[in-house]
Amino acid sequence: MDFDRELLKGSIAILLLKLLSEREMYGYEIIQEASRRSEKSFQFKEGTLYPALHQLYKRGYLRSEWRLGTNGRQRKYYSITAKGRKVARAGQRGWQLFTKAVDAVLLSNG
Repeated sequence: MDFDRELLKGSIAILLLKLLSEREMYGYEIIQEASRRSEKSFQFKEGTLYPALHQLYKRGYLRSEWRLGTNGRQRKYYSITAKGRKVARAGQRGWQLFTKAVDAVLLSNG
């Protein structure tokens, strides 16, 4: 499914923080997990994912570490910080309130 780019742009941070609050991952792993959980609705491109990860890192919400993967290649693993966890929880609460309000308008019969 193709989503409005602006809608995705405004949501990617909370999606990434949620995924990384569960376990550390490297970029391609994040892409795969988002795709799997969304039943392939989210097909993040590298040009979307890495700038978003970089912004979260700059804000202090993530840390990163290069490690040797099982295939012998270096991979950059991302993990969430305590500050990032706090932002993730607040973002999830905000998202729930927002979607509840949108549903109330869209699903009402007048």
